[in-house]
Amino acid sequence: MTNFKKEIPFNDLPLLPPKVELETKQVLLKTISASRALAQLNGALINLPNPRLFLDTIHLQEAKASSEIENIITTNDDLYKSMVAEKKFENPATKEVLSYKEALWAGLERLESRPLITTNLCIEIVQCIKQNSAGIRVTPGTTLANNQGEIIYTPPSGENIIREKLANLEKFINQDETLDPLIKMALMHYQFEAIHPFADGNGRTGRILLLLYLKMERLLDIPAIYLSEYIIKNKIEYYKKLRNVTEKQDWESYILYMLDMIEKTAQKGLVRLEQVMTLMEKMSEEIKTVLPKAYSKDLLEIIFKLPYTKRQFLIDAGLGTPKTVGNYLISLEEKGFLKSVRIGKEKLYLNHQLMKLLESD
Repeated sequence: MTNFKKEIPFNDLPLLPPKVELETKQVLLKTISASRALAQLNGALINLPNPRLFLDTIHLQEAKASSEIENIITTNDDLYKSMVAEKKFENPATKEVLSYKEALWAGLERLESRPLITTNLCIEIVQCIKQNSAGIRVTPGTTLANNQGEIIYTPPSGENIIREKLANLEKFINQDETLDPLIKMALMHYQFEAIHPFADGNGRTGRILLLLYLKMERLLDIPAIYLSEYIIKNKIEYYKKLRNVTEKQDWESYILYMLDMIEKTAQKGLVRLEQVMTLMEKMSEEIKTVLPKAYSKDLLEIIFKLPYTKRQFLIDAGLGTPKTVGNYLISLEEKGFLKSVRIGKEKLYLNHQLMKLLESD
């Protein structure tokens, strides 16, 4: 057992990999079904006519859910409007969620040029989330408390110790080939949360790392999955499982939780993807029939890229003069495909059926 005491910095946090049996029969069975669900989602995404089409929408949903875990709450409507409107929303929660999405994109871009998860990458991600120049936590006295204010965990303290733990984590992620990648992902996530290297933004950084890891390991070539939704729905259990690893070395039930998160989220992602594709095909046929002059494949993709669109997007895509594309949007609204809304001087058009789908459970 480790020398863990809630009120004392956990400088004895064991290094990875843990010296316990991880690949139990239950874990291996669950790994198979989680890998299968992930592979099916990956296949469906790769086979899309435009695999990147829904990325913005899915990443915004992930950003919204991940921020919600930290009690940063915004609505889908505010979020999608602020992506499209020129008038900037001053809602701090929406701003934080958009920063999260930028951090995820920056991380994915960084992986393209250097497929490694490093301490420096973690620092870049947290700086992007927090929009500041935060580095490794140096001030002592960081504790994690529950809703009643009781201390439940004190992470390691002292920059050198934190950096040592991170160096071990980095080596484990990038070099250890002995474990199944999904089991490794669960260990990586626990360790990052337990090191708690930053003064703020650890949870969100840790969840971005999950998506980056899936991409790095080629388990999901297009990381279009929102894992945070599962954590929100099973939040109490999530924190309990993490705590039980620290206090009781109960790795098995924590790994099973993480594998279930992957499996359920991938299955749900696949269903949602099929629903969106079905809606897209249905709307495509309807627009072709009712408004043949306005219809084009590019137009359809624009109104499905994000729930809100605007005239400028159609102009940028070369779909016609401002007047022509303006008429397209007016006709699409008259026929009930879109609904318009004014934001400042701008007119945005909402694909209300897509929004309804995104908000369905």
